[in-house]
Amino acid sequence: MVELSVVIPIHNEAPALPELHRELVDTLRASGRSYEIIIVDDGSTDGSFEILSRLQAVDPDLRVIRLRRNFGQTAAFAAGFDHALGRIIVTSDGDLQNDPRDIPGLVDALETSEPGVDIVCGWRKDRKDAFFSRRLPSILANRVISAATGVRLHDYGCSLKAFRAEVVKSLKLYGEMHRFLPAIASEQGVAIRELAVSHRPRRYGRSNYGIGRTIRVILDLLTVKFLLSYSTRPLQIFGLIGLPMGLLGFIISAWLALQRLTGADVSLNRPLLFLGIVLIITGVQLVTLGLLAELQARTYHESQNKPTYAIREILQSVPVERARAGR
Repeated sequence: MVELSVVIPIHNEAPALPELHRELVDTLRASGRSYEIIIVDDGSTDGSFEILSRLQAVDPDLRVIRLRRNFGQTAAFAAGFDHALGRIIVTSDGDLQNDPRDIPGLVDALETSEPGVDIVCGWRKDRKDAFFSRRLPSILANRVISAATGVRLHDYGCSLKAFRAEVVKSLKLYGEMHRFLPAIASEQGVAIRELAVSHRPRRYGRSNYGIGRTIRVILDLLTVKFLLSYSTRPLQIFGLIGLPMGLLGFIISAWLALQRLTGADVSLNRPLLFLGIVLIITGVQLVTLGLLAELQARTYHESQNKPTYAIREILQSVPVERARAGR
């Protein structure tokens, strides 16, 4: 039985891969646990897969999943989770800024914490990044995400995390939602703990994060907030907006109609009349949209699973069927 699966998505990280593999193997062998390393090649074009192929040929504990194209970090994590065999799953970045030597500490914290702790999140307390361009936006983002989701963490952006497999395997991930894993998992009632971890300066390549990704993260935060609060009752959010608008429009229209019936001069061109009509129509549309969303929510929860990735090939020494049979 595999105790520990380490899942690492990479995209064009060729220079770092040999050192990453060596550090992982040294750390995991010293831990004394049975393990597997799953590296997901998310459509690299710099020779990363060729390097991984050579490493996998000499290391039976390394599994390489190659995606057909660049699906994004979230989809790469999802592919790794689906194929992980360990009862504990650890995630990390492939750029060597996360220190593999922190992995045993995360696993120990998960196993020795008070009963009920299902996720241990890394906290890059002494982060080695530029303050104004990286750390300050991260601090603000962490506070916004914590306030919006109700799961308060210092460092949502740290990929170094340890999960119980049954928690993370049941999650469906889209967009840029890998950073929201603790918040999404909180819907299951899991307990989460933070642990300070090391953070190292980037030595290879450059960061793929920019303003474009920040915008996508904000949009995904809205999605996460909706899923956490209203995924099974969307009518409540649409109805809470639509009903007051429709009621206000009805009051305005009724007041104007009463004035008209009492002989007051009510011009059909008055803006207030058009406002009342617009509010009524918008309110009806929002309530109707909420009812349709209720149907969609039930379809979503009852539909068959659909992966967010397409695998080109998997390199591994032990067939998956045989490995699963040994669990």
